[in-house]
Amino acid sequence: MPEVTIYTRKYCGFCGQAKALLLSKGVAFEEIAVDGAPDLELEMRQRSGGRKTAPQIFIDGTGIGGYDDLRALDRDGKLDPLLGLSDRREADESRGAEMIESVIILGSGSAGLTAAIYTARANLQPLVVEGRAAGGQLTMTTEVENFPGFPTGILGPELIGQMRAQAQRFGARFVTGDATAADLKTSPLSLTIDGETYRTRSLIVATGADARLLGLESERKLIGHGVSTCATCDGFFFKGKEILVVGGGDSAMEEAVFLTKFASKVSVIHRRDKLRASKIMQEKAFKNPKISFVWDSVIEEIWDPARGKVERAVLRNLKTGAISEVRCDGVFVAIGHVPNSRIFREQLEMDANGYLVTLGGTSTSVPGVFAAGDVADHVYRQAITAAGTGCMAALDAERFLERSAH
Repeated sequence: MPEVTIYTRKYCGFCGQAKALLLSKGVAFEEIAVDGAPDLELEMRQRSGGRKTAPQIFIDGTGIGGYDDLRALDRDGKLDPLLGLSDRREADESRGAEMIESVIILGSGSAGLTAAIYTARANLQPLVVEGRAAGGQLTMTTEVENFPGFPTGILGPELIGQMRAQAQRFGARFVTGDATAADLKTSPLSLTIDGETYRTRSLIVATGADARLLGLESERKLIGHGVSTCATCDGFFFKGKEILVVGGGDSAMEEAVFLTKFASKVSVIHRRDKLRASKIMQEKAFKNPKISFVWDSVIEEIWDPARGKVERAVLRNLKTGAISEVRCDGVFVAIGHVPNSRIFREQLEMDANGYLVTLGGTSTSVPGVFAAGDVADHVYRQAITAAGTGCMAALDAERFLERSAH
């Protein structure tokens, strides 16, 4: 196999995703952390033609770029040949098309990997479909301080890596790819993964939910470095700081009120001149002396990606067109989430927002199909609650298979 080298930074979500993608393919790599090492950072810049951002990835000495470039190669089917995996992948896919699995787990975040650990320990030999963005939202998280068992905290990508290794130790198998279609009316159940058909007697859906973002390049680069989509996860890091919260619904008001426990000032940026939140949530926000409102406005830019932290935001008033800048230490985007349930439309029962409906435990409207994590949870959305429902889904799937065998 070729030699793979990755230059990384400690607090770098995209570094974690790049490593997770390579690990999902069983590829060993040398990691060179450039934090606090000017000589290594200079080496990275020289080898990559002047690029300052991490990760920078090299295969047999040839630079392929960062995580986006790595993912693009994988999406286009060009990465496996570079890694010498073509023959093995074709063989694996051929076997996958012929086999009937006991359980397939869609998703490799906290819920999916916990389900993998439990089903593997039950000797069900689960097949985990990791998706192109392996590891879920935790791979975009820097310090995780609220997951039990890590009193000094742990990096999100490291936590996912440990959970994956634990599942693999017990016999879980992994395939990298995106599920593009499903037929849950057949028996066994049928899934299409990157054009290949997989069949299974039970299915755990742990595909998560993606936070709606503003769509700014600077926002993407600063995720985990002052830009956040979860006040419960990251509020603690903003003690005495000034924060912006974007949104006007209940979630935004809940985030704003929660953040006043830590921040010295919270400014709510809303594109309209009145809130969509419920009356009770509006009253809580309006009564809080730490919360102020900037109406009819949107964020145009967040600075400064080059410095790796949030320092200020550029606002535009939608009614007057006026541009202004506001100093801040963090930006919390609270404009909703989108559950990754699209391929199950008209097959599984969902609520109006696309979250899978569970009917006692983790069972869905189709026997043998179970839902875990954020794809079914629009309330808590925490790594630990996702892990808990992953455990539940694994136990529910095991009991379903036992009943089906008799």
